Amino acid sequence: MERTILHCDCNGFFASVECALNPSLKDVPMAVGGSQEARHGIILAKNELAKKYNIQTAETIYSAKRKCPSLVIVPPHHDLYQQYCERVNKIYSEYTDLVERFGIDESWLDVTGSKQLFGSGEEIAAILRKRIREEIGITISVGVSFNKVFAKLGSDYKKPDATTVISRENYKNIVFPLPVRDLLFVGKRTAETLGKMGIKTIGDLAESDEKVLHKLLGKAGTTLYHYARGEDNSPVD
Repeated sequence: MERTILHCDCNGFFASVECALNPSLKDVPMAVGGSQEARHGIILAKNELAKKYNIQTAETIYSAKRKCPSLVIVPPHHDLYQQYCERVNKIYSEYTDLVERFGIDESWLDVTGSKQLFGSGEEIAAILRKRIREEIGITISVGVSFNKVFAKLGSDYKKPDATTVISRENYKNIVFPLPVRDLLFVGKRTAETLGKMGIKTIGDLAESDEKVLHKLLGKAGTTLYHYARGEDNSPVD
């Protein structure tokens, strides 16, 4: 049976929680960040209005303020974020017992065995988005696919509060044009190494020589080759 995997990603999680707790923050460009006084704090998350100023996660508050002098900086409340994480994952667990967390704001769900009860993967994604929006006050984006790697690409493909289905029929059209850096576990250094070989997109990687990739990157090269081709069979733990 073909698997149906969801990857659910809370949009701008820290900032979304702060906006849920203080709705007035939704109306101004805001970000969660470290100490402004020390001038070396960084941006941990930002809301949609802040994104319009091209404010980036992990850039310094000093840099972000130069782009948007009116940017409101809110200190992080990690205990609250953990509480929201538990609430979100509790909802996920009502639809499958196969839920694998990937950090505080992302989870994979294997809903293969849940479809007779709750509908298709896309329908389950819609249910989850609606419940989390209405019951918790934040939004998620969901990727629906036949493996974990493509499901994660789907959740990143369209934000916020969106569902993207990557199927065996459409994955080449959606996935192959994406930058190779978007693929799971392709870091900056690996992307640079691949770029020197002319591998710029996931499609380039999928059409490369597996033996050359293995020689260049070892076991990781072989793994990434199969990821790009949709050949990830890893289970949702």
